[in-house]
Amino acid sequence: MTKPELRKKYRALRQQLTENDIENKSIAIANRLLQLDIWQYSFYHIFLPIEEQKEINTEYILNILAGKDKNIVISKSNFENFTMSPFLLTDNTKLKKNAYNIPEPVDGIPISNQQIDVVFVPLLVFDKTGNRIGYGKGFYDRFLAECKPETIKIGLSFFDAEKEIKVAKNDVTLDYCVTPNRLFQF
Repeated sequence: MTKPELRKKYRALRQQLTENDIENKSIAIANRLLQLDIWQYSFYHIFLPIEEQKEINTEYILNILAGKDKNIVISKSNFENFTMSPFLLTDNTKLKKNAYNIPEPVDGIPISNQQIDVVFVPLLVFDKTGNRIGYGKGFYDRFLAECKPETIKIGLSFFDAEKEIKVAKNDVTLDYCVTPNRLFQF
């Protein structure tokens, strides 16, 4: 299947999920993350879900990170050049949904991509070798390319891996992908 066909297929599968499905699968993903040897680091970048797109509820992962006293980083998107600027999430961070319903920091403490140790990556679909497809604007590929080479990239998916995805040269592969039922290491 082509990237557009896979996007269409997985958007449709997501739309079939109930609120209860999303919560249960999101909890299962958060619990499975606890099996990974990634908790010794300091700076963790996480996405805040676009509820209208039925994305994974990352609140459970945020609770794990806060409980482990980690530095939590979220980003603000720039739709003119398709880049993301990372900010430290604090108790004082004000969030506002942008035009695409992405919850973002209004302002805050900027963080360098080079400080980030672990990135939880949103996706629509991934394959058995760690390739992923997002919404198609390349935000995360650009963002991850600016992180240090040893930054751990963890995809989060409601669904299992596809056999193979055709990728472009600027697509950044994942180190792991976590689903409700399985942990993939690439």
